[in-house]
Amino acid sequence: MAAVNLPRVIRVGGGALAELPAALGQCGLSRPFVVSDGFLAGNGMLDRLMAVLDEAGMTARAFTDTVPDPTVAVVEAALAALREGDHDCVIGFGGGSPIDTAKAVAALAIDPRPIPSMKAPATTDTPGLPIVAVPTTAGTGSEATRFTIITDEVSSEKMLCAGLAFLPTIAILDYELTLAKPRRLTADTGIDSLTHAIEAYVSKRANPFSDAMALSAMRLIAPNIRRACDAPDDHAAREAMMVGAHHAGLAFSNASVALVHGMSRPIGAFFHVPHGLSNAMLLPAVTAFSAPSARTRYAACARAMGVAREEEGDQSAVARLLDELSALNADLGVPTPAAYGIPQARYMELIPIMAKQALASGSPGNNPREPDAAEIADLYRQVFV
Repeated sequence: MAAVNLPRVIRVGGGALAELPAALGQCGLSRPFVVSDGFLAGNGMLDRLMAVLDEAGMTARAFTDTVPDPTVAVVEAALAALREGDHDCVIGFGGGSPIDTAKAVAALAIDPRPIPSMKAPATTDTPGLPIVAVPTTAGTGSEATRFTIITDEVSSEKMLCAGLAFLPTIAILDYELTLAKPRRLTADTGIDSLTHAIEAYVSKRANPFSDAMALSAMRLIAPNIRRACDAPDDHAAREAMMVGAHHAGLAFSNASVALVHGMSRPIGAFFHVPHGLSNAMLLPAVTAFSAPSARTRYAACARAMGVAREEEGDQSAVARLLDELSALNADLGVPTPAAYGIPQARYMELIPIMAKQALASGSPGNNPREPDAAEIADLYRQVFV
């Protein structure tokens, strides 16, 4: 039996941002606190959102000091700003970091507690303020998930926090907000969403609903990710990537992620590698490690992505999948950790700690081939070159 949890209101399509006030009204909300970042505040995108709210007569205030890999300190600063006004919901506007920050702020607004106390395996289901997610990237799927990730500055640990308190009430999916995104961000967030779909499909916690969403995501993302990077104003490709990322978010929120994500978070926390990029660095090697334990599932991924024929045998299909994941990284300029500039000595020194944190997240336990710390350490060494 599977428990399926979804946002209550989802508005999808070009120009959907204009429907934000109507969606808020549907849920009886009118006094939003907006969480965004300095980049969107500086390029006029946040002004567009605030104007839509203002024209509808809704009083909104914005916090724009979020950072990549949101920290405990940033969440606490946003909470303090929230309490300066009278707000009935929190809007996360931006990529995964502003939306993750908004989720934590909303959960803590009504029930304050130390943020590390929410770290998995703890589950936070008691609702806080309603969360409204308006993504400006096509990748994290955070607008559809019951997860948020907050970095503990003291331990440099990316803390996975899970529960219905983090599931948005409203999601606004306007692909036009992604048209100005640079190639690197388009690539990293696109591979992030592809990883979500693949891991949800091969996860031990997969179910018929998550399978349907994961396969849909792969069918949308795989044929369009290169096009979205090479022709950033291609509306059809951008829309496919946005809807694909959303379906991937629905898939892993209702199944789980697995080993790639478990290993990715420590790389991001210690070396400040963007989350989608660290996923991409790991995806081919981890897939090769995992595939013998779920050949049929990985073969289905290859077929959904269009890199293997329907009648092709599983072993051949999996080989094509591995070739495609390596080719995708090459085509999109994904560097190895070494090429990214991570110092080798520091990386090797931290491998035991990263392996321990990866296991502690619980994600590797959902992998079709469940690794031990030594196997995770070997994988970290393998991908460094």
